[in-house]
Amino acid sequence: MQAPLRRPEPGVLLRRRAAQTGEVVATLAVIFFVAFPLVWMILAAFKNQIDVYSTRLLFTPTLDNFRAIFANPIFLGSHVWVSALVSFLTVAVTIPLAAAASYVLSRHRFRGRDTLFLLILITQFVPAVVVAIPFFTLFRSLNLIDTPWALIIVYLSFTLPYAIWMLRGFFDALPVEIEEASFIDGCNELQTLRYVTIPLILPGLLVAAVFAFISAWNEFFFALILTRSDALTLPVTIQTISGPRGPMWEQVAAAGMLVMVPILVMSLFIRKYFVEGITVGAVK
Repeated sequence: MQAPLRRPEPGVLLRRRAAQTGEVVATLAVIFFVAFPLVWMILAAFKNQIDVYSTRLLFTPTLDNFRAIFANPIFLGSHVWVSALVSFLTVAVTIPLAAAASYVLSRHRFRGRDTLFLLILITQFVPAVVVAIPFFTLFRSLNLIDTPWALIIVYLSFTLPYAIWMLRGFFDALPVEIEEASFIDGCNELQTLRYVTIPLILPGLLVAAVFAFISAWNEFFFALILTRSDALTLPVTIQTISGPRGPMWEQVAAAGMLVMVPILVMSLFIRKYFVEGITVGAVK
């Protein structure tokens, strides 16, 4: 016969409720700290020149700021195209190369494999400012300054190592027996990789692709150094939006919203795969 459950003492209940209340307050504080700048930027994007300098939340919204950033003299449309081109090409190069490299590092054993993988990871710890001047000198000698190709090459230097590290975790977590079964059925290594392995690590590929896209889409430092006018990306263009009264904050906020839109849309569509990718890819 089971003993009757004892009710917690009043002091214990009080401490539990205090702890729960503290967790709720801390969570709300973090949400406010993260969301407030975004909400304020969204509100500023729909304000006019007078309201943008006020703190009132009730105002007459306007779309003039979005019209202005696509008109003379900003012409944001061309910079959107450059950012999209650089970001998508970075993803298109990163994912196939990272998948091939991580597969070899995971499934094949050769001398210096662990050392090579360690060297790939070490590149992530090199500060960007250290390699900025060598990159600038190299691209100037190759006449690639102020071109999208210079940005793509630079972005690959930090998207590839991260994608290789992440995808190797997926390959390591995938049982080798699955691939061995396909070998028995007559598939060669390339067919197994294409029809068996790649579909099984699709969440990891999506996570790596999103990381590469966001890194290229939001990157500012190298874009500021390696571009001047023809290949200006959105982050660099935003900091140049100004007028007779200084920075046009309402137009800056409107341009900032355009930078956020692709990332928010991608997050809504792949949030399920993103969580799965982070948890599975970090197993090993």
